[in-house]
Amino acid sequence: MTALPLSATTMVLLLLALPGAAQRRVAESPPVATVRTEVRVQRVIIRVPRAPFAPVAYSAPRALPPIQWVEKHTDRCLPVESLAAVTINRTDSVDLLLNSGGRVRARLADDCAALDFYGGLYIKPSSDGRMCASRDVIRSRSGGQCRISAFRALVPAR
Repeated sequence: MTALPLSATTMVLLLLALPGAAQRRVAESPPVATVRTEVRVQRVIIRVPRAPFAPVAYSAPRALPPIQWVEKHTDRCLPVESLAAVTINRTDSVDLLLNSGGRVRARLADDCAALDFYGGLYIKPSSDGRMCASRDVIRSRSGGQCRISAFRALVPAR
């Protein structure tokens, strides 16, 4: 005798025809509570690029003298969104160029060299959206960091 393949419906009907099939129930598994934990770490770092050097115009009859900057007192904090670029003119500070066209010098702590910021700098913004002297640090692209000791507004000398 050869076995014939049975369809799934035929198999179910045969199982139901067995004695006591009406009393048997398929054991239901208890509902499983799925707990899902999701942790998101969000880091926001603002990159301030170094200002590009202006190309020398060979057609200019004479070069303009460099601007001499005078430091003036200013606020202890700056809004981070006002930063446009950074320049390095001294070994103990970096000059921040603002979107408004102004300049602010960020004096660095004693053990920091401004040359570390040749490629720009990174700022981790605080919850108030401001960068403050004696509170915040600036980070170099190489991983170093320096505390800002003071801000000074820069105005052209007359």
